[in-house]
This record gives sequence, structure tokens and C-alpha cells, in this order.
Amino acid sequence: MTETKKKTTVDTGSPSAQITALTARINELTDHLKANHKDFMARRGLLVLVGRRKRLLKYLAKKDSKQYLELINKLGLRK
Repeated sequence: MTETKKKTTVDTGSPSAQITALTARINELTDHLKANHKDFMARRGLLVLVGRRKRLLKYLAKKDSKQYLELINKLGLRK
């Protein structure tokens, strides 16, 4: 019983895709913390995600500034 791995065209590895996914998770955790302000583990997880997104944004800005500017405008970051 061997299973063949299907190749998908979904982009999950590029910095812009990772930043988009992290932003969605950050928004969900932010909403959760508004209702559950004493959930300190969720708060720590949020800080970890924000730090990871910050590093990826810094990398993307250095690597491809045009794509960086398009992404922050699309996601509504850096107001």
C-alpha cells in the first residue's frame, strides 16, 4: 500500500504567503484575547507570531522591496 503524494500548486513557503498566514492567525488571536483577556498563553503565542511576522517582513523588505510594499498595503499593515 503505497500512497502517491499529490503535488499541489498552493504556495505555502514563500515569505509573502507565510506573512499572510501569520496575519490571519494574529487577527484570530487578537479577537480571542479581546474576549479572554486573562489567557496568558494565548498572549504569549500572539507575541511569538508577531515576532515571526516582523522577521519575515524585514527579510522581504531587504530581498524584494516592491513585493514588500504591495503586501503591506494589501494586508493593511504599517498604518
